[in-house]
Amino acid sequence: MRRNIYGIFVAGGSGTRMGGDVPKQFLLLDGKPILQWTIERFLEADPDMTVVTVLPRIHFRTWKDLCAVHSFDCPQILVAGGLTRFHSVQNALKKVPDGAIVSIHDGVRPLVSPELVRQMLARMQEGTRALLPVVKVVDTLRSTEPGVPAPDRSRTVAVQTPQMFLSEDIRAAYGQAYDLSFTDDASVAESKGIPLSFIEGERFNLKITTPEDLVLAEAVLTRKI
Repeated sequence: MRRNIYGIFVAGGSGTRMGGDVPKQFLLLDGKPILQWTIERFLEADPDMTVVTVLPRIHFRTWKDLCAVHSFDCPQILVAGGLTRFHSVQNALKKVPDGAIVSIHDGVRPLVSPELVRQMLARMQEGTRALLPVVKVVDTLRSTEPGVPAPDRSRTVAVQTPQMFLSEDIRAAYGQAYDLSFTDDASVAESKGIPLSFIEGERFNLKITTPEDLVLAEAVLTRKI
């Protein structure tokens, strides 16, 4: 039986590395807020997806106003972010029932392709329990600790979002106490014994965290590179 899809978009941070007073998820990218671009990519892949948007509570009104200004009429469940990303996702999962597929995505990764989302959802509907996109590391890696050998690049990948799970699995995983080793949703799932599967990610699926990232994203969208 086909599972319903819930998309959790995590945009609970303040974006201090970007500079300025506007949280990065609300910055305009080719005329639209970054967060709007992000959510629209997923709705293009699955128009019936239930959208759960995680934001600082003080910015609920800001986001509602931006949606009105930019004619973004997508129904959304707004959830207040927590102390950490772990707690933000934990709050969002309270809105998700068992028996669904959950896609958890950084709200400031607006360049993910709808095709990748569709491919991942198809894999999940086929019975995969946890699926995450990864890309090969092309740079040389080296430890800054003296005497510590460099990681083997051939066995190292960079992990992206969206990360997708069966809702009953990831809800149970997020029932654990917070641990500093939880660097993403996959690490939370893995600590609960949930097997991880992988799919080739996308080079342009970048997370916008600095002004340089914003310039690159603009260039990608306007096909300047």
